[in-house]
Amino acid sequence: MQQIINFIFKNSTRLLFLLLLITSLTLTIQSHSYHRSTIVNSANSATGSVYEEINKVNTYFSLKEQNDKLARENASLRKILFNKKDSVSTLKKDSLKGYDKIDVIQSRVINNSYNVPENYLTINSGSLQGIKEDMGVVNSQGIVGIVEKTSPKYATILSVLNVKSQINAKVKRSNHFGSLIWDGKNAGYVQLIDVPRLASVKKGDTVVTGGRSTIFPENIPVGIIDKIYTDTETNYFTLNIRLFNDMTNLNHVYIITNKESAEINKLEKETIKANE
Repeated sequence: MQQIINFIFKNSTRLLFLLLLITSLTLTIQSHSYHRSTIVNSANSATGSVYEEINKVNTYFSLKEQNDKLARENASLRKILFNKKDSVSTLKKDSLKGYDKIDVIQSRVINNSYNVPENYLTINSGSLQGIKEDMGVVNSQGIVGIVEKTSPKYATILSVLNVKSQINAKVKRSNHFGSLIWDGKNAGYVQLIDVPRLASVKKGDTVVTGGRSTIFPENIPVGIIDKIYTDTETNYFTLNIRLFNDMTNLNHVYIITNKESAEINKLEKETIKANE
């Protein structure tokens, strides 16, 4: 306490000057609107700058939440897109029935291989989210793969960059079908085989899913034709396809669930069995 008193006596002149300065400034600001508005504007500017910096920090830390929100919105839009052909005929009767056939589940890749012959991905969604084996997996650029195995919280995906992968696809312009495989050589390219030589195909044509299975809807992007090879033994084309997807850099993905797949697969199996 004695130190405080000594400090006040020692600096009494300076403290008195500061007190008088503050008092005079206060009286000036209160009695003159111009000075008052200038001070207020300066304070608002300083406060605004502080708030702006705080907002930048908050925005940075909320990026993951915002990305997840956008991914969920994209999943809803893709559900509408994949069902649009069915919805044209049903929306007149019921505005909801057109969106019942295909559903979309949003997920995220937590592990990805792409440099071995048999590549797989792992996603952070599983059977608890409704994911089952043989469901198609896509992202904003195109196809990714097919669900291989599931656990309650996770699932593994057979990548399109897997020598065991075989997906129905077609040349969009000519509508000629083939089987999409991977030769195990380049992570940026897959091959469309068994395309008839009578097919009108050329470099730069777009390749999409064929829709002849319950795994992928029709017309999901795959890539573009980079090279065309002729198999002299089988009289078919083999098309080298440059993927739209960068399979080495995957994050958010969408799992396609076809609610009619179980019925279709059961019927087809019964048909095959009956003709054996």
